[in-house]
Amino acid sequence: MARPNAADVRSLSDSDINEQIDGLRRELFQLRFQQATRQLANTHRFKEARIKLAQLMTVQSERQRSTAS
Repeated sequence: MARPNAADVRSLSDSDINEQIDGLRRELFQLRFQQATRQLANTHRFKEARIKLAQLMTVQSERQRSTAS
């Protein structure tokens, strides 16, 4: 999973961002479950998913703040 740059994330629509956020949250849940049952081999996927989730949530909050003011 390659990390998108900020321009790629900002070009997404609000619904696309929400879908990706939901998908990443599900993926993180599954990764935690796999780690707890010792089935996870690639632990670096945690970091990648968290970084991508943070980027998406940052853009989402920027948009919410810009529409609120």
